[in-house]
Amino acid sequence: MNPVQTEYFRLKLLKWRAELLKEADGTLASLSEGGIHEADITDRASVETDRALELRTRDRARKLIAKIGLALRRVENGVYGYCEETGEPIGLKRLEARPIATLSIEAQERHERMEKVHRDD
Repeated sequence: MNPVQTEYFRLKLLKWRAELLKEADGTLASLSEGGIHEADITDRASVETDRALELRTRDRARKLIAKIGLALRRVENGVYGYCEETGEPIGLKRLEARPIATLSIEAQERHERMEKVHRDD
């Protein structure tokens, strides 16, 4: 991967992380507005369900932010874009689709097959 491509992905990762953090701030603000004030039990249940869904979404975003941080460290260390398992370059199309990828498509497929084999036990 050349320096221009590396910088492209570094900026893409930084932008993605900033967007996720902005969304998290919005969620925090909406959740801190107070308790549930709906008198109707159905409305209250709906609000509680919406909040639970939002919290699960934020938890996934939190994990994604951590993975973005790891990808940015790989950029700094000069190993971004290389498969952790084989050391081979990860395809640019794969990185474009999943900038936090740490495995080549072939290595990822091997891992998924192994998970399926062990899951079927």
